[in-house]
Amino acid sequence: MEKIQLTTPMADSSFNSEFLQAHAELWNLTFSYLKAMALECAIKLGIPNAIHRCGGSASLSELVISIPVPETRKPHLPRLMRFLAAVGVFSLDNPTIDEEVTEKCMGIYRLTPLSRLLVDDSIGGIGGHGSLSLFVLSQTTKYHVSAAMNLSDWFMTEDKEVAIEMPFRAAHGTDLWGVMSRDANMNEVFNAGMGSDSRLAINFIISKCGEVFEGISSLVDVGGGTGTTARAIAKAFPHIKCLVLDLPNVIDTITVDGIVEYIAGDMMEQIPPTDAVLLKYILHDWNDEDCVKILKQCRNAIHAQKPGGKVIIIDIVVGSPSKDMFEAQVSFDLLMMVITSGKERDQHEWHKIFMDAGFSNYKTRPVLGFLTIIELYP
Repeated sequence: MEKIQLTTPMADSSFNSEFLQAHAELWNLTFSYLKAMALECAIKLGIPNAIHRCGGSASLSELVISIPVPETRKPHLPRLMRFLAAVGVFSLDNPTIDEEVTEKCMGIYRLTPLSRLLVDDSIGGIGGHGSLSLFVLSQTTKYHVSAAMNLSDWFMTEDKEVAIEMPFRAAHGTDLWGVMSRDANMNEVFNAGMGSDSRLAINFIISKCGEVFEGISSLVDVGGGTGTTARAIAKAFPHIKCLVLDLPNVIDTITVDGIVEYIAGDMMEQIPPTDAVLLKYILHDWNDEDCVKILKQCRNAIHAQKPGGKVIIIDIVVGSPSKDMFEAQVSFDLLMMVITSGKERDQHEWHKIFMDAGFSNYKTRPVLGFLTIIELYP
């Protein structure tokens, strides 16, 4: 029998290190959707919590015992853990291969700075900043994933109806808010996720940029969801009367606690008179024309109260010099293209909608790496 001669890639000069690196990067990018799915799986299985309960590090055998999955699924846990460690969700100390169990990667799994963000608040969390597990789950729903899968078809299809302005609508027949109005579970998951992210962001802003709230006695949090941000502001600055304005399907699910007031309404039609209007993650959901409409309503609200009011915007200004931060910014921009008619804006794009809405002055400051606070004045 003729022996087959194998040629290794390194024996061919065309397979240089740059080619091999590009090939590996292409594979990693092609399968990168599995990172989000594995992250969602880790959260739903409670793996970060399990490791935290073990003191921040746990052996594979400890995890197999503590993670609640059927016996028939437990042999697959080592492969999931190996993947999560490989992509940096957890770290793996002293990895070895158990010869008796194929592909079982042994060692000690530890929480990383990333996975510490996923530990539930109720068991310690991250020093009071708030867990982001709910945020991850709110962005990896079946609605988000199936909408993203329509991206290429959406690009290649000419709209016969103006209504199909985003892949999300093409996939589900309505926009995100329409889905939440008909799917109570999605409404709960999404608002809980926004609340968890808001808790971390506003706690940071209050501690590092509290002067933003000086000189105001009332504030309306437009699109403020369940009131996480408004409650944090009201507790930190008791002299500020805080009100949350949101759609009826959001407000109707809230239990009033007396810390903030809630009102169901449409920001496109009217915003209650106030010293300050807060827009956190709002304007990136809308196109420029709608943003100008919203900002004009904000301008009317702060003018109706007294001179000297302002609009406080917490959002993204695209253009971070950090590669990782910039990737986070443009990832959010692509998300906006998939699920909304809006976008993330750079400095020039923000300036234009501010001027078009009749504002004369604003100042910006970066916070939390890829986010920015904008104070906007008439």
